[in-house]
Amino acid sequence: GGAAGRNADRDLDAVCALFETAARAEERTGGRGALNFLDELEAQDIAADTLTRKAVRPDAVRLMTAHRSKGLEWRLVVVAGVQEGLWPDLRRRGSLLEADRIGRDGLAEPLSPGALLAEERRLFYVAATRARERLVVTAVKAAAEDGDQPSRFLAELGAEPVDVSQRPRRPLAVAALVAELRATTVDPRASDALRAAAAERLARLAALHDDEGQPLVPAAHPYRWWGLHDTTHSEVPLRDRTLPVALSGSAVGQLAGTAATCSLQWFLGREVKADAPATAAQGFGNVVHVLADEVAAGRTPADLAVLMERLDSVWDALAFDAPWKSVQEKENARAALERFLRWHVMERGGRGPVATEHPFDVTLKAAGHLVRIRGSMDRVEADAHGRAYVVDFKTGKGTVSADDVARHPQLAVYQLAVEQGAVDGLFDGERPVAGGAELVQLRQGAAKKNGGEAVPKVQAQGPLDGGAWIGDLLAEAAGRVLEERFAPRPGAHCTHCSFRASCTARPEGRQVVE
Repeated sequence: GGAAGRNADRDLDAVCALFETAARAEERTGGRGALNFLDELEAQDIAADTLTRKAVRPDAVRLMTAHRSKGLEWRLVVVAGVQEGLWPDLRRRGSLLEADRIGRDGLAEPLSPGALLAEERRLFYVAATRARERLVVTAVKAAAEDGDQPSRFLAELGAEPVDVSQRPRRPLAVAALVAELRATTVDPRASDALRAAAAERLARLAALHDDEGQPLVPAAHPYRWWGLHDTTHSEVPLRDRTLPVALSGSAVGQLAGTAATCSLQWFLGREVKADAPATAAQGFGNVVHVLADEVAAGRTPADLAVLMERLDSVWDALAFDAPWKSVQEKENARAALERFLRWHVMERGGRGPVATEHPFDVTLKAAGHLVRIRGSMDRVEADAHGRAYVVDFKTGKGTVSADDVARHPQLAVYQLAVEQGAVDGLFDGERPVAGGAELVQLRQGAAKKNGGEAVPKVQAQGPLDGGAWIGDLLAEAAGRVLEERFAPRPGAHCTHCSFRASCTARPEGRQVVE
């Protein structure tokens, strides 16, 4: 009593209000964490509550607990899930504040199992007596070893339970009802009367609104349905057939189905420009490429400490999901740069760099198609015999197999570009012989026999020696673009694809486009 009692009541109300607000915040957004929630709460001038309880509709089903049903009655009452272990629930009603122990004379001992059983029986009696005309009680009866059994309270109702063994024809939910009605309206096997009745029921559901004018069953209205419009078609071709088909080296593999991606992903990402924004992983690769270019060009000394200082100056601009991820990736970047420096100074058959980030633009003929290949070579090197080698630095986590390297489209395109004069200016105007191309995996260490983890894994492609296969790939890629054939190709790359929700090869996309 007195001021102390009033303060205690106020504090208890505040704690309960805090818990209730936290529960509502979790329902609204969820997963934000306690600290974010407290920051938001502290910033409020007036407590917000967007989930205020709405007025009860007299013509609607009410869903509530047995406790909240006290004092109320309905013509029909359904008491669902009357399972042993759930009703009666003989576990102690523990809570943070142990409110179950608060009694008239102070703190009391927790209820005994017998007292809890009696309390649960009284609560079941309350729930069952809310019905004026009809009471339905449901439970699940499984095999004895599965554990799910009806509650002992069912035997106390004085009525013999009715076993229902078959499954419902459809899930007892509004979404399933709308789906069945929609399917019936277009089912050629259904009678005209049944189809008309299904359409009428859909119209009745679509017309239902709450007190604020919001539709209660929005999915019943045709404007919310997918797949009603015809497939769109552009009258303007993707590429002018009178001009060469412009492609990059990486696009050839995507379009021809040899890379870890597909032609549909290429079209949506490169042509529609609908790809996701650049990720931190792409930023990681860009930074490492820039620093490697500066070292090869002589603008930055081949010193790890200097490179890490340059890295520190831009690293915070990369957006990582968590601080620990930033620390982990920065260590991976340091290891990649260290491998690059070791590779940069090691003996590679007398080869030396003649250019970095070298742009090229050549036009090739492949099976009647003119293909314009544009791109940039990470590094061009020359050996003692004047042969040209193209190096492509990779900073991804994956590598390709030895067989795939031999027919790697991007490396082969680089070699074709060399044969077509893309690097003549680097060799005093002379046309060099293409000696090969290679992938330098800066994130991956080499095998022990090749130097171990301290040096990068190098995957080399030999000279093409004619290489009719790359011509076939170029022709196939150009044909797909000109004929606008962009079929999905399922694979491991689907996991990280930005277009899964609109791809016919994925269940989540098939329902959108089909």
